Amino acid sequence: MAEVKKENWFARTWGKVCKYLRELRSELKKVVWPTPQQVVKNTLIVVACCLVVGVFIWLFDFVAGIGINALLDLFN
Repeated sequence: MAEVKKENWFARTWGKVCKYLRELRSELKKVVWPTPQQVVKNTLIVVACCLVVGVFIWLFDFVAGIGINALLDLFN
């Protein structure tokens, strides 16, 4: 029987990379990209949500700190 010679590692890997890039390009053509206005709007929403959550965490930390200090002062 004739022996089938495999391609070398570089040729196999390069072929896989090229195939991946071709498929990636075809998938990126299907993407519906947001408009600049949508990007700005979504960014502002994310920043506002981060600020609100940060304020809530700060308030909880502040109140919890006061409570813990009051308990420590009570037992000392």
